[in-house]
Amino acid sequence: MFFATLEGLRRFNIPHKFEFVSIITLYAKWIRNGRLQVTPEWNREGLRFAVQDPCKLVRQGLGDEVAEDLRYVVKQVVGEENFVETWPNRSNNFCCGGGGGAIQAGFTENRMKYGKEKFDQFDRVKPDVVITPCHNCHTQIMQLCDHYGGRWKTTHLWNWLVKALVR
Repeated sequence: MFFATLEGLRRFNIPHKFEFVSIITLYAKWIRNGRLQVTPEWNREGLRFAVQDPCKLVRQGLGDEVAEDLRYVVKQVVGEENFVETWPNRSNNFCCGGGGGAIQAGFTENRMKYGKEKFDQFDRVKPDVVITPCHNCHTQIMQLCDHYGGRWKTTHLWNWLVKALVR
């Protein structure tokens, strides 16, 4: 829905009087200006986190700026020392294989084959958790992990943001 609205505004040059931003950008802004106070103190076990840069949000959507905001928020929430970077990343990241209706289409075997490169990408950095802001990526990466025997959990960013909130 985010990308469809963004692309509709672009493609049809629809005049509008609002800024179109991701919630990730707002999280980053609010953390930077102190409106949203977080601490990585909860992560005493030193869980290692990686992120998935969704195609529609980053490469085809808002670009590397939102990918940087994602990394900033994750590092603030889990601790910079607990963040592991995959390669390639940001606008050059591999597609997970779950978008464009693939999750809903039912071709699970094809998605697993296509997503093997994505699985290998995460498996190389050995995260405990993969954070993804896209529900299609979330489902695909979770299923890739199960299918190929990965050891990470796949979650959305807000799960960890809540843990890191300063009370």
